Amino acid sequence: MMKIFTTQITGHFNRILEQEEMSIEDSARLLAQALVGDGKVYLYGHKELHGVVLEALTGSENLVGAESLLDSEGAIKEVTPADRVILFTYRSTDEEAISIAKELTSKGIQTVGVSALIKNTDAGLNQNTDLHIDAKLRQPLIPGDDGERYGFPALMTALYVYYALSFTIKEILNEYEED
Repeated sequence: MMKIFTTQITGHFNRILEQEEMSIEDSARLLAQALVGDGKVYLYGHKELHGVVLEALTGSENLVGAESLLDSEGAIKEVTPADRVILFTYRSTDEEAISIAKELTSKGIQTVGVSALIKNTDAGLNQNTDLHIDAKLRQPLIPGDDGERYGFPALMTALYVYYALSFTIKEILNEYEED
């Protein structure tokens, strides 16, 4: 079972790398703008994807200039146009993330969305953020004997995208400091 899961998750990461490389680079540039200026990068993670926020803030390689988008009561913090926001959610149809994205857009806040892009949606997260990275995890990875699928590693996928963004942001900031 673990070989199947490992093969599937590796293939999944490779698809993100191959198909989302430009979106990751563009998003990292947008987020880095806040860090070279007077802004911060605010992060939001839906349900267990809040683990990405914890990694960014308290991990061994935390993201400098990052904060949680939500305060201790779950309300959106004061964010300025100098700041940037990244929203991690399961699917591009997640209403809570779309609502947050719309609120931020109305305030002129540039936002990156990370979610599995669900086709045939005109009002998805990808339509309500400045940039969007398709996390590509639309269904569980492992087929069961009964025809059902299981193994939905949403946090692993979100962390993969987070690290891709974090590494690219570091490269951008290093180039900026050298100039």
